[in-house]
Amino acid sequence: MIIEIDLVMLTTAVYQPCLFLSCPYNLSVSKPCMASKFASNAFYTSGLCLTVKRRSGHLSTVISAATKTAKTAADEEWKIKRQFLLNKKVRSVEVNEAFRLQKENGYVILDVRREGEYKDYHPEGAINVEIYRLIKDWTAWDIARRAAFAFFGIFAGTEENPQFVEDVRSKLAKNSKIIVACSAGGTMKPTPNLPEGQQSRSLIAAYLLALDGYTTLLHLEGGLYAWNKAGLPVEDGED
Repeated sequence: MIIEIDLVMLTTAVYQPCLFLSCPYNLSVSKPCMASKFASNAFYTSGLCLTVKRRSGHLSTVISAATKTAKTAADEEWKIKRQFLLNKKVRSVEVNEAFRLQKENGYVILDVRREGEYKDYHPEGAINVEIYRLIKDWTAWDIARRAAFAFFGIFAGTEENPQFVEDVRSKLAKNSKIIVACSAGGTMKPTPNLPEGQQSRSLIAAYLLALDGYTTLLHLEGGLYAWNKAGLPVEDGED
């Protein structure tokens, strides 16, 4: 069988599988193409396509299709997330102010990068809950996503962590004072080229936490790259 899957939005993990492959298969990625409508639940693609093919070489019809599911909160448009954060009075702080707030005002730095990044280095006392994690499962769809990331030279593909908010709840109470941080930080500040600012993992995380009822949230402007560059204290390993 050949199965062609639209992978345009793969990196934001908005697609979910409904593929049922009962035979051994090979994987390959092709350039943009249009899939034929082989079956009632087949579909057309408009971007990069992944081909799943029987090792025997025999071809048959598409048996099912990957479909777009309802968006998660993390997938909401950045413009809407940004306005919500502004309405909730979530503001950005520079790294030196963040360091002072951590030391003098009891703020906790929540590092939402992947666990491996956190172990490389993080601010002293920071807590790690990854908002995006490495793809964990090995279903046909997960293999397809890995192949798509590999097509772009990314061999550590990620997906949204569905337990992010729950994991934060287990570590930080709703009345905690939190500074949310990631690598680059993003920004809510408008610029001529980016009138809505720039989305980032930490801003997405702040949005999810604000939705969940956390009320004292700050965002680290410039991210942990700026923290490290400023020579502020860091450590490595587990929290």
